Amino acid sequence: MTVTPYDLALYAGALLILFLTPGPVWVALAARALSGGFAAAWPLALGVVVGDILWPFLAILGVTWIVSVFSGFMTVLRWVASLTFLTMGVLIIRHAGRTIATDSRLTRPGRWAGFMAGMAVILGNPKAILFYMGMLPGFFDLPHLRWADIGAICFLSFLVPLLGNLVLAASIHRARALLTSPVAIRRTNLTAGTMLICVGLMIPFL
Repeated sequence: MTVTPYDLALYAGALLILFLTPGPVWVALAARALSGGFAAAWPLALGVVVGDILWPFLAILGVTWIVSVFSGFMTVLRWVASLTFLTMGVLIIRHAGRTIATDSRLTRPGRWAGFMAGMAVILGNPKAILFYMGMLPGFFDLPHLRWADIGAICFLSFLVPLLGNLVLAASIHRARALLTSPVAIRRTNLTAGTMLICVGLMIPFL
């Protein structure tokens, strides 16, 4: 391996920060956990794993070349991500009183439905795209990675978010009675929407 334990630890810390940033996966996971408890949420967490492996793998194989050919690629991607976060934040605030469970696409019963919802959320998550395709080259010397390095990076890329998502799902499961009250839902949505707008405003200046 060419990467050191320190490099991997630093990357794991960045993954933890990524997880702690509110985003579509949180909303989807909360929707499943509130509607059906932990049993409905864990398949979604496994679906998210697909994207958490795919994005860093694609970044390692191709993003270095894309950036070298199209110098403005990451700038455009940052602005797209910023606008997406701003839009999501505004929409969440506008519908702050709407219960999460009303989105049938996220709460459709069944393990397979949950797994597919997780895949859809992570593969279309601009935060994940921006992180893996924009930041991964800054952590590792991608052209010189070996297969063992790639395996370790992909393993951490899904392990850290998976553990976080499972803990979050279990926590929501235990607090369902509190979180399903209209007042709590409205406060949660207002807070999440405001945080998403703040993230969207910050992205262009990072």
